[in-house]
Amino acid sequence: MATERELEKIVLATSREKRRLKGKEKIGLRVGKVIGKFKMAKHFEILIDDEGFSFARNRTSIANEETLDGIYVIRTSVPEKVLGTSETVGAYKSLSQVERAFRSMKSIDLKVRPIHHRLADRVKSHVFLCMLAHYVEWQMRNRLAPMLFDDHDPADAAASRQSTVAPAQRSAVAMRKARTKVTETGSPVHSFRTLLMDLATINWNTVEVKENHESVRFEKTTRPNPLQQRALDLLGVKLLM
Repeated sequence: MATERELEKIVLATSREKRRLKGKEKIGLRVGKVIGKFKMAKHFEILIDDEGFSFARNRTSIANEETLDGIYVIRTSVPEKVLGTSETVGAYKSLSQVERAFRSMKSIDLKVRPIHHRLADRVKSHVFLCMLAHYVEWQMRNRLAPMLFDDHDPADAAASRQSTVAPAQRSAVAMRKARTKVTETGSPVHSFRTLLMDLATINWNTVEVKENHESVRFEKTTRPNPLQQRALDLLGVKLLM
């Protein structure tokens, strides 16, 4: 064990004839560095005094650790009748969505860079805007899922999963989209970012027509192509033409 090898070096340093390591503080500092590096303090019984240092394995602690070796234990304070075993595991696994949301807000899609505030109201406002932006994106992703690589048939995906602790599975529809790169309507499958880039080409133009020294000005939106119109229909958005 790496920890024992390093601790043995300290034992030898406290017992050598020349330049012997002594003093409780100095010995403790060396031991602390080893214990802190390998995170194994709970598995050793350590005795330090001014003249030497000794250690031994904590057999009870090691035995207790072996019973959970390779096993994740998830505990919750929520009553079982409210959150059962499968639901608890599912809630824990859903933390990955929080991590993806944070990454999306800060760097990938929304690019909301850190803004340093000192006043409480401004901090709350900044956090609120970040969460509001993510909620809008979440709604858009759900509605646009048939056009994206996102899985829009979660029921089928859940049915193909043996248990909550088993690796997540994708639905047959999602795997077909990933394989063919084509949606059910025959259009190319997009990522959320590329679809937004496509929608960004829709413009609201100000047109001015001059005739006989008179001018007429009006606003006109460019006509969406079939793919853009499909996205607008899924979002429930109607453009003023």
